Amino acid sequence: MSVAKTPALQYRLDGPEDAPVLVLGPSLGTTWHMWDRQVPELTKQWRVFRFDLPGHGGAPAHPANSVASLADRLLDTLNELGVARFGYAGCALGGAVGAELALRHPERIASLALVGCSPRFGTADEFRQRGVVVRSHGLDPIARAAPERWFTPGFATAQPAITEWAVQMVRTTDPGCYIAACEALASFDIRPQLAQIGVPTLVLVGSDDAVTGPAEARTLVAGIPDARLALVPGASHLAPVEQPAAVSDLLVRHFSTAWQVPDPTTTGQFVLPAPAESVIMPPQVAPLAEIAPSAPQPECASRLDTHQAGLKARREVLGDAHVDRELAATDDFSADFQDLLTRYAWGEVWNRPGLDRRTRSCVALAALVAGGHLDDVAAHTRAALRTGLTPQEIGEVLLQTAVYCGAPAAGRAFKVAQEVIREETTPQE
Repeated sequence: MSVAKTPALQYRLDGPEDAPVLVLGPSLGTTWHMWDRQVPELTKQWRVFRFDLPGHGGAPAHPANSVASLADRLLDTLNELGVARFGYAGCALGGAVGAELALRHPERIASLALVGCSPRFGTADEFRQRGVVVRSHGLDPIARAAPERWFTPGFATAQPAITEWAVQMVRTTDPGCYIAACEALASFDIRPQLAQIGVPTLVLVGSDDAVTGPAEARTLVAGIPDARLALVPGASHLAPVEQPAAVSDLLVRHFSTAWQVPDPTTTGQFVLPAPAESVIMPPQVAPLAEIAPSAPQPECASRLDTHQAGLKARREVLGDAHVDRELAATDDFSADFQDLLTRYAWGEVWNRPGLDRRTRSCVALAALVAGGHLDDVAAHTRAALRTGLTPQEIGEVLLQTAVYCGAPAAGRAFKVAQEVIREETTPQE
């Protein structure tokens, strides 16, 4: 066994030094210890490499706000160790990292296992709202809710030590790194690319997983050409913790066979028998051809690029729900105006590098109060929370407007913002 840290990722190695490397990736809010119960079995055949996400488990707090960035850091770490090719199993966010590697660096991945994973995790709004809660209240509300999201009710009740371990694991995570990881999940969506994953893949899911359950798992299996489904009864989101023996057995079987030349006709599903009660100690096809559209003129391509960039920024700042309502109300009469907003306000001004989005949110709020546009103050208060302003900072902006725009205007804005902040920062039950 050896433990080491690099500027890229904090990691741990177990098992024979001359064995092939198997990488295990953690989910959001957990540490490499979520795989503790798999290590004794897996190290019989593999050199097991586990890593912590930034700011998790005492790892250096260098936030990564995209799955691609996490994948790059992992490759940097493996490159430093001279690991060229490896198997990969990851849970949730850790699984997303594995899928990203399989898409961008398929020559590095011998075989893949996605545990409690999805091609898209919920909605972008859900994860950005979670970031708002963490900025406002810290990680305690998220930590207290973790056991019910991660474990079946019976397990959480019967295993209080593991339940408390889960709560403390989240509570000790760096808040900034947790928020950045939420942003990574908010922007992750590989649904159009699933058919490009060309490595043998096991999709493993707990039968009672309410976070990324069997429906999401079947979407992965349907989209990935060489994928099989493994359903684990009696397990929720953290199946490796809740049903360690079942998960270990599935991983051993998958990586022992799929590391060979895959059989392209392989399909099917593993279904394990219901597990016996046990006491677990707390862990220390695309068309062949189609007619291609004519190449756009440079001006048209530029216009389309600006619109797409603007729509992306608009959704990231204002949220999908708000933008979807605006676009759903668009008709022939207002379509040009919506296109102007998307291309110029969002595609150009909001995407300019001169100011960050936090600062732009401050300016937008002040300008809206000055102009008396209270209907838009609510939307941009939500936007300010999403871009990283705290409720206290929003209050400071509105205090400044009281001096320069008048107390009545600021007072009305305070009432609107107060209601939005209360709504957005209240932890969901």
